[in-house]
Amino acid sequence: MQGSRENLCVTDAGTVAAPLEAAWDSIRLGLRRDCGARTFDGWLKPAELGAFDGDSGELEIFMPSQFMADWVESHFGDRLRLAWRTSLPIVQDVKIVAAPDGPRPAPLLILEEIPAAAPAEAVRDPSAPNFDKRYRFETFVVGKANEVAATAARTLATADSVSFNPLFIHGGTGRGKTHLLHAIGQSFMERRPNARVVSMSAEKFMVEFIRALKENDTIGFKSRLRSADLLLIDDVQFIAGKDSTQEEFFHTMNEIITAGRRLVITSDRAPQDLDGIAPRILSRLSWGLVADINPADYELRLNIIDAKLAVLPGVEMPRGVVEFLARRITSSIRELEGALNRIAAYAMMTGRAIDVAFVEEVLANVLRANQRRISIDEIQTQVAEHYRIRKAEMTSARRAREVARPRQVAMYLSKQLTPKSLPDIGRRFGGRDHTTVIHAVKQIERLRAADSELDADIRLLTRQLEG
Repeated sequence: MQGSRENLCVTDAGTVAAPLEAAWDSIRLGLRRDCGARTFDGWLKPAELGAFDGDSGELEIFMPSQFMADWVESHFGDRLRLAWRTSLPIVQDVKIVAAPDGPRPAPLLILEEIPAAAPAEAVRDPSAPNFDKRYRFETFVVGKANEVAATAARTLATADSVSFNPLFIHGGTGRGKTHLLHAIGQSFMERRPNARVVSMSAEKFMVEFIRALKENDTIGFKSRLRSADLLLIDDVQFIAGKDSTQEEFFHTMNEIITAGRRLVITSDRAPQDLDGIAPRILSRLSWGLVADINPADYELRLNIIDAKLAVLPGVEMPRGVVEFLARRITSSIRELEGALNRIAAYAMMTGRAIDVAFVEEVLANVLRANQRRISIDEIQTQVAEHYRIRKAEMTSARRAREVARPRQVAMYLSKQLTPKSLPDIGRRFGGRDHTTVIHAVKQIERLRAADSELDADIRLLTRQLEG
């Protein structure tokens, strides 16, 4: 495979630049979080995407010099390959090489194990913010599941004064906590260019505090954090059980809040559910605003897919496929976005049209992992309660409109939300023929397009069943 900047990310099947770049952005963010700002900025930040060979699945990563290519290969080669295979499985191997047509400078930063001096201008404050430009308020899709957290985050970042401090945002993995954290930081700095912003994970807080203890530099550590105008701490649950770290964390919190500076903390759980955290820290966290991010509902997932597709050029996805994805991938927004990247990449690589069958093939493992077994019995119960009829009417022979229409809705939802065949569905509705189910599905599809009230009923019932 020949590497040059002219053939950047191009294959015979067409360009796959968008999904590759999206995956690369995500991988770089993870590497910076795991390795720390100092290592990342010195060795991994200069890396650039090279050519991608669709036949072999090999992707080139360009480094500014052969020395840097060798160092990154030996220290991060296996991690990069695993990250790529996880994020975008069409990438089967990663080749780290020196850019053939680029300058070959010395490394930007020499770590302690390399016996050389680092250029002074390359050394930077490891706590200096390096926010992901994609994670802004403008790109955060708001719905009922996250509107309180989103509103609070924007208020804290932009208002001249706030009535709450700290802001504690909690929610499960992949729901947008890190997105909001980066959005707060960027918006705050844009409005206050001279402000000092410090952003780090709780784990990094612990590591740097321990290092400061060993190096007798606790004063410097405290000064750097407590002088921040905005302090952002991600994943506070990681300091559970670390008594000395919690002691320092508590005093840092107090100093920031007492001085009228702003503090934002995220966690995967609410304060009262954090085991191993000192009660006085939990009490302090609860003084501010606690905002949760719930699992995205069907409507929010639809809107997120639409927003993601808007920045994936050349990807044509029928509405039925969008609805299928929103209905089936419910675990996290991160997994939903990853699924879209994979679909886009496979479609561009193979030249196939995106339809439900194609998506089921590409995302077979993802869909199996997300499959929630909604039963026809559940559907009948929920629909009967919604329309205030007896559940027995679902299997009765009555044809009155007030009974027949809810029964058709239940048949429609059974077809949409369960893997049951049409004959199976018919049998569960009083032994009806499969043609009756087909008629019910077509009837509800036609009515949804013309009757907004019925459409709203279907959406509500879908959300309740999936929740």
